[in-house]
Amino acid sequence: MDTASRMTDAATDDLLERYLGADFPWYGLDEAWTGPRSLMPLGTSADGAVDYGSIVHGEPPGPPRQPQPPLPHETDEQPRFAVVVTVAERPGRRLDDGTGVLEPTSVSSAAWLAGCGLLAVTWPAGLDRALRQDWLDQQTALAWDLADDLEGEPWSPLTLPVNGTPQPFRYRESEYGWVLAGAAPGVHLGAYGRGISAYGLGFAALPDLATLMSTPAPAQAPTS
Repeated sequence: MDTASRMTDAATDDLLERYLGADFPWYGLDEAWTGPRSLMPLGTSADGAVDYGSIVHGEPPGPPRQPQPPLPHETDEQPRFAVVVTVAERPGRRLDDGTGVLEPTSVSSAAWLAGCGLLAVTWPAGLDRALRQDWLDQQTALAWDLADDLEGEPWSPLTLPVNGTPQPFRYRESEYGWVLAGAAPGVHLGAYGRGISAYGLGFAALPDLATLMSTPAPAQAPTS
């Protein structure tokens, strides 16, 4: 095994240990999903607590690439994936050093993180590299506004099973993919995807996380 492989394996093990050390349950697609799963980087709050993490189902989306015209006999197919975001259910709390207050988490938190996750792996066709950051900033602000009003447009109701029990979610879709958000015991759930329909999905707690993982996805977690 070469040095790069050992470093990758060490990073994978370290990330998994941090997931396993979180004080809330992790959720993913239920047993109907038999494809690969992988971990994305964790999100932590200012006091160092793990606040959220994401599990990829399918092909890790990875950093976006600028669209290129396909060569003859080639297609520009994008990865097919569904990413489940688990956000700890936390009340508002004051930092131990007295320097500030952390806002409580909510379903809107999960909706925003899922929306930002989809944007992070999206590059609209025909968009120049120099303009993508402006587009991303604009769309991130829009995702925040949409997450703040889950009863408004373009959200619609969607019922999906969580641990085998039907639960209400809020769902929206765009030309880039879909986003949904809801709740589960002790956590808020968000999800986003492309190439995999959201309508047939089910969610479940993953108590045996260590045996389900493959390799961490390369995409960056959105910052809160």
